[in-house]
Amino acid sequence: MQQLIKRGQATALELAGFLDISPQAIRRHLKDLEAEGAIQYESVQAGMGRPQHIYQLTSQGRDRFPKRYDEFAISFLDTLAETVGHEQVSQILQKQWQRKALEYRQQVGTGSVQERVARLVELRKAEGYMAEWYAMESSSPETEQYVLTEHNCAISNVAESFPSVCGHELEMFSAVLFDCTVERTHWIVNGEHRCGYLIINQ
Repeated sequence: MQQLIKRGQATALELAGFLDISPQAIRRHLKDLEAEGAIQYESVQAGMGRPQHIYQLTSQGRDRFPKRYDEFAISFLDTLAETVGHEQVSQILQKQWQRKALEYRQQVGTGSVQERVARLVELRKAEGYMAEWYAMESSSPETEQYVLTEHNCAISNVAESFPSVCGHELEMFSAVLFDCTVERTHWIVNGEHRCGYLIINQ
């Protein structure tokens, strides 16, 4: 993966030469990485014989390399707070979550509450939140209840310095699932191992 990020793309034979291991071993690794969605290949015909597979990293593969976006974000927000004040920063963050809510609403689309919760969870998973959901039994046949759990917070470092983002996140879920009541049940910032939300539709 380091060779691919440096070179942009390479064949299995080229990677074998760079790393001084057999092409067979390289192909086994490439097959595993492809199954994980970390790399992809393009078949190119070069003269007679079988086409060559030219490998490159996917965006998912590139995401495995360290990035320090959160440190930059915290430093930026700290500077902004010093310049305009914490209240203004909170308002800016609220605007950002409102934009995110609109984006989610468009992507979640229409359908039953269950369908929309499932789509929302898929969007959150794609953003690194390790989200899942399940339906709860309700005492009333007219009430639907779902639990949305996120085992990883993609913005946890930002949330520790600016916990107001979590309040805006709750508002965002309420805006996306506009016909439901959304309540926070667990919170990573409070030392719990997950963030949890109870979604009620009556």
